[in-house]
Amino acid sequence: MFDVAFSELLIIGVVALIVIGPRRLPTVARTLGVMLGRLQRYVANVKADINREMQLDELRKLQAELAETARKLESGMATGVANAQQALDDAAQTLRATVSDTSPPVPSETVASASSVPADTLSQTPVASPAAPVSPLPASPAPAISAAERKD
Repeated sequence: MFDVAFSELLIIGVVALIVIGPRRLPTVARTLGVMLGRLQRYVANVKADINREMQLDELRKLQAELAETARKLESGMATGVANAQQALDDAAQTLRATVSDTSPPVPSETVASASSVPADTLSQTPVASPAAPVSPLPASPAPAISAAERKD
């Protein structure tokens, strides 16, 4: 920015000493240093604000891109689901048509004879009973052995 050499600073210091005087020079130098520090902090804050705004703008762009990608993905998924549903409906309709074409019609005599089975015939049908469960434990508990018997 500024190219200030040591000799130029020395000249500025001598002129300030002559103009301001030796008594007020330390106070002026301190005040000048405080103001220079404030200026540097202000510039740093402005830079940080600009950087934050740039990052915020980048994040907004990224958010818009992600939202657009999500919308495209959602519409693609909806189309895929609709296509799959249509394919399943077509396959089900074809299967129903095939089953109805290949199955012979059931004569009405068979249906009537199956429904006229007497109830007593059904009750006479033997029913298999389940086998008794086999227990891995013995039926009677083992006798307890006392400590005196164990020593023997």
